[in-house]
Amino acid sequence: MNLTRTRTDELSGRREAAVARGVASAYPLFTARAEGARLWDVDGREFVDFAGGIGTLNLGHRHPRVVAAIAAQLEAFTHTCFQVAQYEGYVELAERLNALAPGDFPKKSLLLTTGAEAAENAVKIARAATGRSGVVTFTYGYHGRTLLALSMTGKVDPYKGTFGPFAPDVHHAPYPDARRGWDSARALEALDELFATRVPASQVAAIVIEPVLGEGGFVPAPFAFLRGLRALCDRHGIVFVADEVQTGMGRTGTMFAVEHAEVAPDLITFAKSIAGGVPLAGVVGRASIMDAPLPGGLGGTYAGNPLACAAALATLDAFEEEHVLERARAQGVVLRALLDGIARRYPERVADVRGLGAMLAIEFHDDRHPGGKSVAQRVAAAAFDAGLIVLTAGPRGSALRLLAPLLASADDIARGGELLERACARVLANT
Repeated sequence: MNLTRTRTDELSGRREAAVARGVASAYPLFTARAEGARLWDVDGREFVDFAGGIGTLNLGHRHPRVVAAIAAQLEAFTHTCFQVAQYEGYVELAERLNALAPGDFPKKSLLLTTGAEAAENAVKIARAATGRSGVVTFTYGYHGRTLLALSMTGKVDPYKGTFGPFAPDVHHAPYPDARRGWDSARALEALDELFATRVPASQVAAIVIEPVLGEGGFVPAPFAFLRGLRALCDRHGIVFVADEVQTGMGRTGTMFAVEHAEVAPDLITFAKSIAGGVPLAGVVGRASIMDAPLPGGLGGTYAGNPLACAAALATLDAFEEEHVLERARAQGVVLRALLDGIARRYPERVADVRGLGAMLAIEFHDDRHPGGKSVAQRVAAAAFDAGLIVLTAGPRGSALRLLAPLLASADDIARGGELLERACARVLANT
């Protein structure tokens, strides 16, 4: 029997003693270094990374442009707080985001630090612009862990638990998912019913939706629904907010996922892959709405940190010069074929393959193991054992989601696909 204590074992013990129990970790993994689509742990094990820090690494680990930009900014200054001493990087990034966001109208941007901050500030801006308080979000949606963002989140376990009471005047409508009986027409009718029974449309400041559910299982909203939602918001004077924290920055093959539906929201929240793994988030949108809060009403000590702005500018340079959107669309075709192949091999075990661009998931028919793990969770564990990092999603953890770097090489994608197929064979063929 091998009783050798590994570095991972040592760090796991220290973590148990020092880190709050509520911070969950998907795997017993401590990273030593990472590059591109590969990651090595403290014991020298190599992994293909199809999780990307939960979608923050669309360019991969340590993209050379991002690393160089951060290093150059370090030589100048690391922090001044934009509300105290301004810097060009914040302004230039806002200019570029304004130009990238969909919509033929003047735009402005606000930079922040986290996706939850972006969600909360979008609501603040909408309330200031409309003079209303109501907020409508959707079942199974995820918007963050701070109080208002958590109130907007449409999934209890594991996020909401014992953290109530939640912020008032937040209302949830059914997300348009035909598999659950909510096609576009019925989901739009449900909004009309909500206005008739829960909150008048005249009191709603914002409707906030993920164009593709993230934590909710990578379910794309039908384009017809997004267009109908745009018309409904126009009809009632409601601010249409697209939460693109996970869908944005090329993940679906366009810079923002709503572009597929040819819809221009009033406000878009972004975060995750905007800055190559450095904390940065924000809101971009219609200038007349963005300017509603008075000076001093928006901001944050670390919001739009100069290191993060430098990383984000380098990220946008990479998008322009390295054909990231084209590569995202090509990767989506390859990974969709991989998942479709698994579905064909195990038709009785696979419930669905879905997604948009390179934001893809495979959902399994759930037959809970006596240990409480879903099929997807068991496949993810088998993949980890083989050397692939992949995450689950969905209401019961029944789907595997793929968030491979958009610049991953063909070899990395092929290797990751091989490991996923191996994991599926291990779990699906033997249970």
